[in-house]
Amino acid sequence: MPAVSKGDGMRGLAVFISDIRNCKSKEAEIKRINKELANIRSKFKGDKALDGYSKKKYVCKLLFIFLLGHDIDFGHMEAVNLLSSNRYTEKQIGYLFISVLVNSNSELIRLINNAIKNDLASRNPTFMGLALHCIANVGSREMAEAFAGEIPKILVAGDTMDSVKQSAALCLLRLYRTSPDLVPMGDWTSRVVHLLNDQHLGVVTAATSLITTLAQKNPEEFKTSVSLAVSRLSRIVTSASTDLQDYTYYFVPAPWLSVKLLRLLQCYPPPEDPAVRGRLTECLETILNKAQEPPKSKKVQHSNAKNAVLFEAISLIIHHDSEPNLLVRACNQLGQFLQHRETNLRYLALESMCTLASSEFSHEAVKTHIETVINALKTERDVSVRQRAVDLLYAMCDRSNAQQIVAEMLNYLETADYSIREEIVLKVAILAEKYAVDYTWYVDTILNLIRIAGDYVSEEVWYRVIQIVINRDDVQGYAAKTVFEALQAPACHENLVKVGGYILGEFGNLIAGDPRSSPLIQFNLLHSKFHLCSVPTRALLLSTYIKFVNLFPEIKTTIQDVLRSDSQLKNADVELQQRAVEYLRLSTIASTDILATVLEEMPPFPERESSILAKLKKKKGPGTVTDLEEIKKERSSDMNGSAEPASVNASAVSTPSPSADLLGLGAAPLANSAPPPSSSGSLLVDVFSDSASAVAPLAPGSDDNFARFVCKNNGVLFENQLLQIGLKSEFRQNLGRMFIFYGNKTSTQFLNFTPTVICSDDLQSSLNLQTKPVDPTVDGGAQVQQVVNIECVSDFMEAPILNIQFRYGGTFQNLSVKLPITLNKFFQPTEMSSQDFFQRWKQLSNPKQEVQNIFKAKHPMDAEITKAKIIGFGSALLEEVDPNPANFVGAGIIHTKTTQIGCLLRLEPNLQAQMYRLTLRTSKEAVSQRLCELLSEQF
Repeated sequence: MPAVSKGDGMRGLAVFISDIRNCKSKEAEIKRINKELANIRSKFKGDKALDGYSKKKYVCKLLFIFLLGHDIDFGHMEAVNLLSSNRYTEKQIGYLFISVLVNSNSELIRLINNAIKNDLASRNPTFMGLALHCIANVGSREMAEAFAGEIPKILVAGDTMDSVKQSAALCLLRLYRTSPDLVPMGDWTSRVVHLLNDQHLGVVTAATSLITTLAQKNPEEFKTSVSLAVSRLSRIVTSASTDLQDYTYYFVPAPWLSVKLLRLLQCYPPPEDPAVRGRLTECLETILNKAQEPPKSKKVQHSNAKNAVLFEAISLIIHHDSEPNLLVRACNQLGQFLQHRETNLRYLALESMCTLASSEFSHEAVKTHIETVINALKTERDVSVRQRAVDLLYAMCDRSNAQQIVAEMLNYLETADYSIREEIVLKVAILAEKYAVDYTWYVDTILNLIRIAGDYVSEEVWYRVIQIVINRDDVQGYAAKTVFEALQAPACHENLVKVGGYILGEFGNLIAGDPRSSPLIQFNLLHSKFHLCSVPTRALLLSTYIKFVNLFPEIKTTIQDVLRSDSQLKNADVELQQRAVEYLRLSTIASTDILATVLEEMPPFPERESSILAKLKKKKGPGTVTDLEEIKKERSSDMNGSAEPASVNASAVSTPSPSADLLGLGAAPLANSAPPPSSSGSLLVDVFSDSASAVAPLAPGSDDNFARFVCKNNGVLFENQLLQIGLKSEFRQNLGRMFIFYGNKTSTQFLNFTPTVICSDDLQSSLNLQTKPVDPTVDGGAQVQQVVNIECVSDFMEAPILNIQFRYGGTFQNLSVKLPITLNKFFQPTEMSSQDFFQRWKQLSNPKQEVQNIFKAKHPMDAEITKAKIIGFGSALLEEVDPNPANFVGAGIIHTKTTQIGCLLRLEPNLQAQMYRLTLRTSKEAVSQRLCELLSEQF
């Protein structure tokens, strides 16, 4: 920066600031400011031309006045004039004034842009830096339109100074964040990646921030950055603190750059190149090793920098989820932080371990810390840390420790903060159902849950209890006995009365033989709660009473007297009055047989689908909700060394996943659900209903987005004003892994966020999908990741549907998109000579083995793009095989679990007619047809 001369001290500005500070009152300050504004206005309008120093001084005063909170409506033109000065201080003040006071709609923008263009073209690094800072500070769309094409050229130019490169990278990042559509991707993208190898670490740091943001939207454009990032990270991690003196922070070499490089690597799956992958593993191991070393300084800055790199490395290990050794080591390292005196470290450790618990490689290692986590739940003073402890207990729970964890959560619930009670209730209910082998324990747990936190037990929870009791004969008598005993407490929560009323109405006869729970005692016990309940609960109890008329004829008269009372027949509530009248009439005129028929015990829930889901099947073909819960149970049973399934319902197919059933509150519909009850509806019929919603039709543009992923694995699958869904996939032979990223584009939380994969019956037999659950709450501006493990059992024609349901600002959102899992993803390319190719081509000469399609080109017929698409499709591109060099020939093998299907393809472009002829030959007709359909859509 140029030295400031003595004349730049601006004594007049110093005197003005001193006067303002010496003002005794607000009125005196305003008076002094108005006097100064009048003086400045007269100077600007005077006949005498002001020199640069005077302009700078007066503009500076205006800027100071504005920062004090007063409006400034003049002086803008003088500030713009300062931009043309060749003195640094004058130009600096001009840019500073413009950055603070000029808005994007100003009429002066064109003049400002011209001045900025002149400074960018001057090649003076100081002036270029000021101009770039101004563009970034204003960051308007007009600025982006004017300079988004110019700044990348400055960034990658060979003669640009390092300080300017830093400013250019951060300026471009700012423009991309405000107007991503105006920043063109081009040749510069491949060159900017090589800035990761720059000798100046400041340039590398700025470039890494830019590349990370760009790679999130355009992963394919920047995938070459992975190897360079690993190389740079390796050099930093293995260097001594003296090697990077300018960028060493309290004995930690370049911690900010290390964190940024680790975040960049989280935009991509594990490197495919064994050498790069090995080098990255070494880096991560070195970071974990350094965490075990004694600290080189006792200052908090040293530990903060060291831990920042460590936690980002652990995040990358979790993201890759592919190195068992690293995952276990990361878990052990986090375990040491669980008892650290620093609250933030305990919080971060618990948060990271929640993610580790979902990995099959580190789940067991996480479970070893259960006692420490339970102790944190009991003793931790910070509520946010306690909440993370609850989350971790929920994540580490399986059949081996479910009863211990549920008991601890129930104990904590009695003293838990009100803000997290509802979440704990839901988690306890899910775990109790998910891992219930003895359903008497499940009933006890839920009733205990209602007793402890009845106000926080949602309807979905007690609906679910009743559904399970109805469907399991072995627990009905125990449930009736238990709720009867629970209702004898002087103060019962209304939810307990609902459960008790329903269960006794159905199964009270199973305990009526005991004199202590005779029919009359059961009725009197329930009726003693009647006057304390709300209208919906009273309506349910009336339904229970009419059920008692059928179950226990000996108390029919007593019940009729209650129904006949004025408090019922003349009740102010129409619903209660109607029920009392109808039930009384039914009990009076109906014969015993009719009563037994009308009021018979509710049958187990059959395997039937909701009417809305049936409508969707009619339009889109048959489909059922993939049972993610069974997958989780299989995994937990493998971990516990037990193959016994923990089926929740009598029918595994009709039982939804508890997480969808409770945490979702708007997830895929139960196979046996009915419409939700209301205060004015018939609770006798609708008590089992669930508030789940049906699967939405495919979102607009879903088919187009799906087609784009046929020849690529990464990108944005769907985006609207609320949600962005991104994908990253990797496939090898008949196996694959898909990372789905859900981004909340708003500043408001998504609640009950429930993504569900839906497969048709045919697809379920051909494709095994294991989906890991996601957090039901997505914070504003946050992103959550879901992992889908894929196994191709046999060839398939359809694609799964991804249904996402959540609540945004109180409004229920429901959308569906096609998940791009297609048959060609399981291609393994096969290299062939010309002779081998045509020999195999002739062997597949059966008419049923060949499918041919002649179609009009939808896109420009570019040979390089065509090659890239054929390679992206999965087959090997065979050069110099076809006699016509304009044709494209490919070969590969579709791998499934049951068989391998050889495939040959030939694409013949006709540039003159703008048409293609695509010929596919495989050993299976359906495969030929499907591959031809998929590939034809790409050209």
